[in-house]
Amino acid sequence: MATELEDLKIFRDAEDISDQVWEAVKGWDRFARDALGIQLIRAVDSIGSNIAEAYGRYHFGEKIRFLYYARGSLYEAKYWIRRARRRNLISETRTLQFTQELSLLARQVNAFSRSLKAQKEAA
Repeated sequence: MATELEDLKIFRDAEDISDQVWEAVKGWDRFARDALGIQLIRAVDSIGSNIAEAYGRYHFGEKIRFLYYARGSLYEAKYWIRRARRRNLISETRTLQFTQELSLLARQVNAFSRSLKAQKEAA
């Protein structure tokens, strides 16, 4: 296991996606930012924050629970990205990029959860 939170690839990837989405949303007009952008930013930021929360927990059950929260936020972010595309706030190319990156991150979250479950069973 990584010695620092920042050493976790999954955490760095979550931060990267969050920063990319931030850059996309900050250029939207006020109505779009208020109606959709804030929800999207909160969802993508929540992915990394829940991974951090999981990392900081001591008990395996708590760690896994926060990874489930991260996964829920990830799917919420996908929803908001689809809404942004439908409302012509982001391009089809950007939509595909974000959804592919989130899908990859979802696989990482699932793998991390499986790893923790295996460690719990071995303990």
